[in-house]
Amino acid sequence: MNHTIRVDIVSAEAEIFSGDATLVVATGELGELGIAPRHAPLITRLKPGHVDVVLASGERQQFYVSGGILEVQPQVVTILADTAARAADLDEAAALAAKKEAEDALANRGDTLDVAEAQAKLAEALAQLQALERLRKTLKH
Repeated sequence: MNHTIRVDIVSAEAEIFSGDATLVVATGELGELGIAPRHAPLITRLKPGHVDVVLASGERQQFYVSGGILEVQPQVVTILADTAARAADLDEAAALAAKKEAEDALANRGDTLDVAEAQAKLAEALAQLQALERLRKTLKH
């Protein structure tokens, strides 16, 4: 008997994914989390990064989240993110431009620069690029 858990990935703009999965992998504040059916309930904050959802068919769906909250209940995993997108929908050129802009801002910081904001933008851009790289590796196999 194949056990699954319901997964809902929701951003401030829209529901990105809703379906049944055998495994969810996300990047929590303290490292990667693997959530399978019958996982103990938990709530944790997510860092900007990837979310992998393995469907019952074995197909892997890949997403990017800008951070947010992951909640695990007995029958459902909910990911609430400010921004979320399918990894295939990410714009690599925009992510590279955002990375360069954030790096330049940190290198040339003046009195008016909010360092924390520049670091957050850099982390988001790097997470998007990592999600794209993970997608490329998956497509090669």
